[in-house]
Amino acid sequence: MHAITIKMDDLGSADTIALLEAHRQSMFEHSPPHSVHALDLQDLHDPDLTIWSAWEGETLLGCGALKQISGTQAELKSMRTAAAYLRKGVAARMLEYIIAVARTRGYTQLFLETGTAAAFAPARALYERYGFANCSPFANYVEDPHSVFMTMTL
Repeated sequence: MHAITIKMDDLGSADTIALLEAHRQSMFEHSPPHSVHALDLQDLHDPDLTIWSAWEGETLLGCGALKQISGTQAELKSMRTAAAYLRKGVAARMLEYIIAVARTRGYTQLFLETGTAAAFAPARALYERYGFANCSPFANYVEDPHSVFMTMTL
């Protein structure tokens, strides 16, 4: 892969919309409906949420988002790598970028929710490598056997 460009996304690209729709569909394939916390397109327009997309030229590689919970806390959302670019470092680059933005915004704690199914194991391993650790449910989440809650102090 050549240089990856990460930019704020306004959800105006058909490629980004298709990737996010695939992300949400995948969540329903691997978790029961009541345990799916992936945002739909309408929810992605929340003013407390910023979404970024990763590109190599005109090719969309992945996306990720950050949702403000409070003045010092934020949640990582909508992390997704395009299928053709899995295991090529796209998610790591996006995660590094979002962590850096979170620090510049003055957040002191990041949270995330992901699934317990085997399909989520690579994501959980990535988050652990970057310093996330399991925690209790946060914000409006509740205990769920299909969810893993993680946090990282910045």
